[in-house]
Amino acid sequence: QVQLVESGGGLVQAGGSLRLSCAASGRTFSSYAMGWFRQAPGKEREFVAVINWRGGSTYYEDSVKGRFTISKNNAKNTVYLQMNSLKPEDTAVYYCNAAVEAIVADPTNSHEYDYWGQGTQVTVSS
Repeated sequence: QVQLVESGGGLVQAGGSLRLSCAASGRTFSSYAMGWFRQAPGKEREFVAVINWRGGSTYYEDSVKGRFTISKNNAKNTVYLQMNSLKPEDTAVYYCNAAVEAIVADPTNSHEYDYWGQGTQVTVSS
């Protein structure tokens, strides 16, 4: 079993920055990919970013490209999401996830991921 714990959410003004962290623990952790999704009130959960755990390649949803950066620390089993130039439309609960059973074919598909964190609230005021 793998546990994912997010931290770093909060309230920030538009144009500000936040850094989310997600620490993995449990069985000897080895992942194919880790990433972030978000869910705003009344909307479906949507893909934000993913990082290949071994090679480090990244992929982003179009609306966050150039503003968000996903990174990892393999030694700490931790993935980060640096969010800059935040907009009110970025307001959502952000969820960390991990794919440990198989290579991710479609990183935008939430069903590709095996474990999820509890979520952390990000609120951007205008």
